Amino acid sequence: MADGEALCEAARNGEISSIKSLIDSGGDVTYFDKDGLTPLMHAAKHGHAEVVKALLDASAPWNALTPSNVSAGDFAMDAGHQEAFDVLLNTAIQAELILGTIARKDNAKGNSDGNYLDDRVTFSEDKIMDSDSKAIMMAWEKPLMEAHAKAVCSNGGHILNIGFGMGLVDTAIQQYSPLSHTIIEAHPEVYDRMMRAGWGEKENVKIIFGRWQDVISKLETYDGIFFDTYGEYYEDMREFHQHLPRLLKPGGIYSFFNGLCGGNPFFHIVYCQLVSLELESLGYSTQLIPLPVKDCLGESVWEGVKQKYWQLDTYYLPVCQSMSESE
Repeated sequence: MADGEALCEAARNGEISSIKSLIDSGGDVTYFDKDGLTPLMHAAKHGHAEVVKALLDASAPWNALTPSNVSAGDFAMDAGHQEAFDVLLNTAIQAELILGTIARKDNAKGNSDGNYLDDRVTFSEDKIMDSDSKAIMMAWEKPLMEAHAKAVCSNGGHILNIGFGMGLVDTAIQQYSPLSHTIIEAHPEVYDRMMRAGWGEKENVKIIFGRWQDVISKLETYDGIFFDTYGEYYEDMREFHQHLPRLLKPGGIYSFFNGLCGGNPFFHIVYCQLVSLELESLGYSTQLIPLPVKDCLGESVWEGVKQKYWQLDTYYLPVCQSMSESE
């Protein structure tokens, strides 16, 4: 039996001593068997936490995927193997903090190529698409955007939204009659459309055209902030978070579209933990409120869309507040 097959069998059976000797003799911990599973996936699937740890210590890739997009963490999670799941989650978070192998390369909606701001976009009743048939924003997000608006408007006052899109969150924000409502939009066609729809004439609305990176010095302080940009990467949002202490008033609420890694449940949890840790280092606590979205997402929703940017049953809505205020 080849070393890879032997590792898979030992991992399935939880044979830690066999695993260690196979690793010591140069066994291939990256091996995929005929079913597309690695030794780590087998160990996770059967809840053998000690084997999971030994394989990870031997550099087994925690983020390897089966042909159907399932990771070792997904196997542990689906089978309810908490100890194995925790080992995988902790390893994944540490790896992402150092290397950023999934979150840094992937943006929330569609893994956009090229410069989105120079791209032509098309508008329909239920979506905005880029020229590559990737969805920028879709109407199924409306209940999520209403929940985000409720969170960031919970203190009233002055509200900032970065990324207008279809205007779903801004329409919801307006229902709370904030003292002021600032919108930053960088795409010329989206900006033109929102102006033609009368957004520039609303009494309490201030529209700033441009990339947030270019206009941030003009911004004031706000009681609520929402962040949802397209064509940017996780690094861009991390950069924005560095400005939160200046932009968000004490006791203010910050939220963002939590769509990164929306095609894989385990990767999404890793990302939720990662962003919570990074916000914590800036002095913010993050509460993740689960919202079921399965009923919003029949196959017909994605007709004509090149890539499903969200495939999970639950959306975790982040509500972030300075830790001194939230205690």
